[in-house]
Amino acid sequence: MIREPIPFNKPYLTGREFIYLAQALEEGHISGDGRFTRECSALLEERLGIDHVLMTNSGTAALELSVMLSGVRPGDEVIIPSFTFVTTATAIVRSGATPRFVDIRPDTLNLDERQLEAAIGPRTRAIIPVHYSSVACAMDRILEIAAAHRLRVIEDAAHAVNAFYRGRALGSIGDLGCFSFHETKNYISGEGGAVCINDPELVERARRMRDKGTDRHRFVMGLVDKYTWQDEGSSYAPSDMICAFLRAQLEHLDDLLEQRLDIEAMYRSLFEPLEKDGFLRLPVIPKDCRTNAHGFFVLLPDRATRDVLIQELADRGIRSAFHYIPLHSSPMGRRLGCDRDLPITDAASARLLRLPMFYGLGTVQIERIAAETDRILRRRGTPWTGLA
Repeated sequence: MIREPIPFNKPYLTGREFIYLAQALEEGHISGDGRFTRECSALLEERLGIDHVLMTNSGTAALELSVMLSGVRPGDEVIIPSFTFVTTATAIVRSGATPRFVDIRPDTLNLDERQLEAAIGPRTRAIIPVHYSSVACAMDRILEIAAAHRLRVIEDAAHAVNAFYRGRALGSIGDLGCFSFHETKNYISGEGGAVCINDPELVERARRMRDKGTDRHRFVMGLVDKYTWQDEGSSYAPSDMICAFLRAQLEHLDDLLEQRLDIEAMYRSLFEPLEKDGFLRLPVIPKDCRTNAHGFFVLLPDRATRDVLIQELADRGIRSAFHYIPLHSSPMGRRLGCDRDLPITDAASARLLRLPMFYGLGTVQIERIAAETDRILRRRGTPWTGLA
């Protein structure tokens, strides 16, 4: 019997995206900062308790804008984990600075705050903690260290819209926070992102830099009779079409969250016997973190087991994926002189396997994924020995 393939990801539509796209077209404003852009900003501010949210055309744009706002200049350093998407680093390099890579924790796979102070030097200007798979970094300790050394904190919360740390929304805790609404995320608009601004002193400059370095926002508000070039910047505002699509997604912020949490809970229940018997490790979620179930991954005993599992699941019509290739040992990382010994990062990258996670993933499909994984791993028989 030929079984229906299970994709790794599948973009989800609430049904109102088409209605709002049509309204944007009818209203005749489809460039940046139209009605839907303003509504998305307001909704995120209200629902997540963030003082100021500026929509951007991508999560990458949000990171670039945040790095510039943090005063990072050529010759500076910014501390980040190596286990992250490349744009966390390219936003730094674009400003002429250098990423300073720190290893990750073996439990959450987030930046290891215990290694932060040793990485801070005279050229350090900022820290970018990355909330991997929507599990919060140890933000209280990170903020304490940053304050002691007068460093900016930029949260890379690309995975973490509607996830929380000790009751506070991720993205609302550091000086700045960055969201992504790429089609692989929980709430999507194809492309798109947002900058969360938690330091009021940065708001006015952020508005200028986001709009090509001009004070056009003041002109639109009727505060000046013309606008002109005031600052560095770029074209970071999204089309209102992007935000019309996103508006439909954000209306279902919590409904969509509950669906993903149900899928994650089912995965955990079915995979716990494999963890108990020592064939893999499930994600660790500290008690002070509330995730948005961005993804579901397992850590396997070694790279060979991970690669065999990817291939054999694919042979059975189930798409799975590895994740980040460490940035410190990448060709660009080496050219920047960033290659160093980060054993937990290397081990996690080699052993991590992401399984299908999308709205509409059903019970029968999850049971099939779990059964096939169980069969493959028990036949292989390699025991889990940890990352350290």
